[in-house]
This record gives sequence, C-alpha cells and structure tokens, in this order.
Amino acid sequence: MTAKKQSPFKLRGFRGVDEKHIEQLEKLKIKNTKQMLDAGRTKKQRAALAKESGVPGKIILELVCLSDLARLPGVKGIRARLYYDAGVNSIRKMASWEPEALRVMVTKYVEKTGFDGIPPLPKEVSSTIATARKLPIVVEE
Repeated sequence: MTAKKQSPFKLRGFRGVDEKHIEQLEKLKIKNTKQMLDAGRTKKQRAALAKESGVPGKIILELVCLSDLARLPGVKGIRARLYYDAGVNSIRKMASWEPEALRVMVTKYVEKTGFDGIPPLPKEVSSTIATARKLPIVVEE
C-alpha cells in the first residue's frame, strides 16, 4: 500500500490573506502553495507575477514565504502565519534556530501581540526545525 500524496495547501487557507489578491492570482491559475512557489521562486519571477496579476510585490513575497513554510509538516494556515509574523519567514530562517530559543521567541510573540493561536510545543518545534534543516532551499531572497 502506498501513502496517499498530500495535495498542496490552498493559498486562501492562510490566515490573514486578502481575498481580492487570491482571486487575482487564481485568474492566473495560481491557487495553491506549489503553484505559488513555482511562480515566485526568484525576485525576477515575483516582479513579473506582481505586474501580471496586479497583486503588490510585497504581497507576492509574503505568499511565497508562507508557501515555503507550508512545506513543513504541520505548518499550514495558522502556524505558517504565526512563524511568518514572528519573523521566521523562510525554511532557511527556520533551519537556523535552536528549538528552545524559537519556542521561547514565538511564545513571547503570542503573549506580546495577542496572536489568536497557541505557541508550538517543544516537540513540535524540534521536529519542525529538524525537517527544515533537511529541506532544499527553493526561494531566492
């Protein structure tokens, strides 16, 4: 029996995205994280996508970063937003953290900002960072 391949996470599933921007990208057949990463890996691709879609470049970059984080198991809509908003906006940055330091930083971020979500547990942070260290870097900063 083979494992069922997970379908890519839909962009509209990320917390805090503007529906209008998602609709503009969907007109270009960009509906999920895989398509977003394929279309926006490089600065040049992101600039072209912003021009073609009418979505501001900073929003394109945000969606690419969220899509990059969503490659991590368990990091999807709310968790990807939490890490992104706390400043851990890429697989590269995630891989650079030590688990306890990241857990403490994100916990303080949630307490300070009132982010509507719970901080990750120690085991989750350790697993997320270990996975990030194994994944290839696919987004050009």
